[in-house]
Amino acid sequence: MFRNQYDTDVTTWAPAGRLFQVEYAMEAVKQGSAAIGLRSKTHVVLACVNKANSELSSHQKKIFKVDDHIGVAIAGLTADGRVLSRYMRSECINYNYTYESPLPVGRLVVQLADKAQWQVCTQRSWKRPYGVGLLVAGLDESGAHLYYNCPSGNYFEYQAFAIGSRSQAAKTYLERKFNNFTASSREDLIKDALIATRESLQGEKLKSSVCTIAVVGVGEPFHILDQETVQQLIDTFEIVREEEIAPADPEPAAEQGAAADQGGTENQGGAENQGGSPMDI
Repeated sequence: MFRNQYDTDVTTWAPAGRLFQVEYAMEAVKQGSAAIGLRSKTHVVLACVNKANSELSSHQKKIFKVDDHIGVAIAGLTADGRVLSRYMRSECINYNYTYESPLPVGRLVVQLADKAQWQVCTQRSWKRPYGVGLLVAGLDESGAHLYYNCPSGNYFEYQAFAIGSRSQAAKTYLERKFNNFTASSREDLIKDALIATRESLQGEKLKSSVCTIAVVGVGEPFHILDQETVQQLIDTFEIVREEEIAPADPEPAAEQGAAADQGGTENQGGAENQGGSPMDI
C-alpha cells in the first residue's frame, strides 16, 4: 500500500468507494501474530502465537478475560486490544449490575462494532480506526459462540477462524476439519487448536512458550491454561511435525535396506517404500 491523496484522514472517500485508513487498519491485523478460535456445541477454545521482539524481551499478552463467560484473542496493535477489552469488561459489569444476568455474547459484539469501531472512529476526522482484530469467544443461554470483529466495523460468527500473520495455513487446516468441530469434545478442540497453531508457525517447533491456550465451556468459566498444562497436552497429543519424526529411527531403515539387497529388486522397492514413509499426524 502506498500513500495517496485520499488517505489523509478516515472520513475521506476515494472515488472507488474505499476508506484507505480502514484498509490500513485491516493490514495491521494481518501483520500481528496469529490468533485462532474453534467452537463446538459446549466449548470454545482460543489459541495465539506468542511473538517477542527479541530473545531478551517477553511477549505481549494476546488473550484477555472479559467475564466468566467471555474472552477475546487479538491480532494487531496490542494497545488497541487492551483498550477494547477494557471497554468490553465495563459493558459486562454494567449489564450484570442492571439486569443481574450475564451479558449475551451477540449483544456485546454488536455494541463493540457499533460504538467502539464504526460510529466513533470512522466518522470523526481526528480519530483513527482501531488497528486490531478480535476473536470473541463466549457462552450464553443460546450456546457457544465465536465471533470475529474486524476494524471496518463488520462482525461475523464462525465455527472456526484464524487471523494474523501466517494464518492461511491454519485456515486451511480448519477448513479441512471444521465439519467435526460441532460434535468435538473439549480435548479434541484443544488438540485441533494446537495443530492449527503449529501450522501457522511454519518451521518453528511447537512449545508451550510460543503459544497460549484459553478455554470456556459449559460448567467451565473462561480461563487461560498455564504453560505446564499446555506442554503436557502437546506431549500427550504428540503434536510434532512430520519432518521431525521421519529421521527418528534410522536403524530399521538400514536393516530393511540390507534385506532388500538380499531379496532382489522387487523386495528392495517394497522395503524402501515401507521404511521411508513419514508418520501421519
